[in-house]
Amino acid sequence: MVYGGDEHQFVDLRTPRSGKGKGLFPLVIAIHGGFWRAKYDLEYMGHLCAALSAKGIATANLEYRRVGNSGGGWPGTFADIRAGYQLLTQTAREHGFDSARVVAIGHSAGGQLGLCLAAHEPGVRAVVSLAGVVDLQRAYELHLSNDAVVEFLGGKPAEVGDHYREADPMKLAIGARQWLVHGAEDDVVTPGFSRDYVGAKQKMKEDARLVEIAGAGHFEVVDPRAGAWKDVEKVVTEAVG
Repeated sequence: MVYGGDEHQFVDLRTPRSGKGKGLFPLVIAIHGGFWRAKYDLEYMGHLCAALSAKGIATANLEYRRVGNSGGGWPGTFADIRAGYQLLTQTAREHGFDSARVVAIGHSAGGQLGLCLAAHEPGVRAVVSLAGVVDLQRAYELHLSNDAVVEFLGGKPAEVGDHYREADPMKLAIGARQWLVHGAEDDVVTPGFSRDYVGAKQKMKEDARLVEIAGAGHFEVVDPRAGAWKDVEKVVTEAVG
């Protein structure tokens, strides 16, 4: 499915086979990571989407313009996420899924994008952040992936003011249910990101929950063959229910 004129503005849509469920299917919008850079794409999230489709959940693996693509970075990248979401919900019945049961799942940098989507689109039922970069100020201070945040925002947080406040999930009010899933052994985006995010959001009376998985690293949380998958699948099943 194409949602724009750029070669990166498309969705890989999977619908469960007939007989896997009754009525309209819930939909998971999968948003890949890669620190918002063009050299990473949606391919690795295909295994997660296939596993969820086998469980009766429709999936939309969303591609978008990234840093290095024309129009990529903030706000163009996020504009793509919203445009993809809006087209999916507008054509929901045509594809056999329920626009009232849409969950965003984002991995790594995709966790930030998924949470921002829920902040701006109240129709998002829930968000599952998998090893998410959910605090842009902290990511900047730690210089994650050679200052990926600076590339994404077009400057340091203090220099880009409005862009930073619009893009950082820590600064946004989110009404959707939120699951922050993180591997305890993640050395790419440390679990402290999710722990501290949940603590801050709970103080703001948001429905945010932490699921920390012992022994899991950064990519085990998106790998259906890994031991962490049973915990991820449980969260997703609850989120779409």
